[in-house]
Amino acid sequence: MSTGILGGLTFVLVFAGIILVHEFGHFVAARLLKIEVDEFGIGFPPRMLTLFTWRGTRFTLNWIPLGGFVRPKGEDNPDIPGGLAASPAWKRVLVLVAGATMNLLTAVIIFAILYAQIGVPDRVSIEEVDPDSPAAAASMQPGDVILLVDDQEIHSITEVQAYTTEHAGEQIAVTLLRGEEQVVVTLVPRLDPPPGQGRMGILTRTDYRPMKSIFETVGYSLQATGEAVGQILSLPGRLIAGTLSTDEAAIGGPRSIWNLFQQSVERDVESRQPEGPADPAMPTYYTLSIIISLTITVAVFNLLPFPALDGGRIFFALIELIFRWRVSPRFETALHGIGFLIAIAVMGYFYIADFIDPVTINLP
Repeated sequence: MSTGILGGLTFVLVFAGIILVHEFGHFVAARLLKIEVDEFGIGFPPRMLTLFTWRGTRFTLNWIPLGGFVRPKGEDNPDIPGGLAASPAWKRVLVLVAGATMNLLTAVIIFAILYAQIGVPDRVSIEEVDPDSPAAAASMQPGDVILLVDDQEIHSITEVQAYTTEHAGEQIAVTLLRGEEQVVVTLVPRLDPPPGQGRMGILTRTDYRPMKSIFETVGYSLQATGEAVGQILSLPGRLIAGTLSTDEAAIGGPRSIWNLFQQSVERDVESRQPEGPADPAMPTYYTLSIIISLTITVAVFNLLPFPALDGGRIFFALIELIFRWRVSPRFETALHGIGFLIAIAVMGYFYIADFIDPVTINLP
């Protein structure tokens, strides 16, 4: 099978899988909370066939193979007993949160699988130092290992980026391991670094060590997932503060992601081809990393407090929980309908723009 076909199949399966996992989270939570579910659909309508019925839920196979859906009983009508809208607010919140929770749990599991292959994160090393940068002025060198920034221990690149962003324009002390010797240097992270450079002016990499046990990956996987969520949530603030350019924050649509999958699958396959009779290539895991990123992005996006999204519905349920007063279901349903139309229009524009001018991402 060619890598092009394999990349296309991966794209379809990943998108379908991410959405199905999300909807399965809603389904499991609803059933555990005794909320009836009318239908669990694999793919999007029109319906192809009904696979089976289990405890009142019809499981269907639909023609558009890009995800799935859950149709709870009485989703927007509180007058239907046993339905979602008729349930207490805390139950609705749990059901709505369960989709994103399942996505995040999936990300943790995939991180664990990735770490089982490459080892767990151990330390952050410097690969390159940009000329005329604060790092160069402080005599930082390629091969140095970053141990501390001020008094904070460093275990990931995200920690370095977060600390230097928070303390841009301030003098900081960086403790380095250079060979067998510890060196302490001081520098001031730039407020406005040149394009393509960081605040200190270094290119870093994460060094990994073999795991002692499979259970060791759990903590690292949870931390990595949390850091990824934090990076996504910080994007608007970083854009407003000018610490992130619009090009760096560009979000790829279907065509951009399709191209990225084609590239990642090709790289991963090539990396597993032997370079010689006894010299296998070092395998890469770009595809797993992209799947993790997409999974976390879907989880965070769905929790945004925008009508029609899970986050918008959660917002109304939280109002009821806090103030003991429920917004009119008819008003809420109408607002979600309007939000849905707006979301479709924005996504349509975004997808057309992405098809015309896709985001270019070149893997290292």
